[in-house]
Amino acid sequence: MPKRTTKRDAIRTTLIAPCGMNCRLCIAYNRDTKACPGCRGYDAVKSKTRVRCRIKTCEKIVQGGIKYCFGCDTFPCAKLNHLDKRYRAKYGMSMIDNLESIRKFGVRQFIRNENIRWTCPDCGETICVHKPQCLFCEYKWR
Repeated sequence: MPKRTTKRDAIRTTLIAPCGMNCRLCIAYNRDTKACPGCRGYDAVKSKTRVRCRIKTCEKIVQGGIKYCFGCDTFPCAKLNHLDKRYRAKYGMSMIDNLESIRKFGVRQFIRNENIRWTCPDCGETICVHKPQCLFCEYKWR
């Protein structure tokens, strides 16, 4: 069973990854045990695959001080295009569209839109992008 959403678990700006992923929607973030703190969270409690993410560890982000991939001169790079293609096909979400929205409207407006888009119409909990139904009430959204 996933952890229950609370006001404390609302989408914060630190939960928006450099690639444009809203970590609040991730199955790893929503786990009861060994929950991921989000891409920008403390690495010691994450799985190795999340620590070694090629986008999060990109030298332009780590050393260049770029907060989001759209700030890079190679946006969108091959790594981001690959991730975006997979998420569009499997989950109906685009990292590139997310980043374009953040660039155009700012991260706070993006988060307001995400709160609307990813709220279950049946129970009001946050929908997980990786599952075809709500983790709490099993409403089928995809």
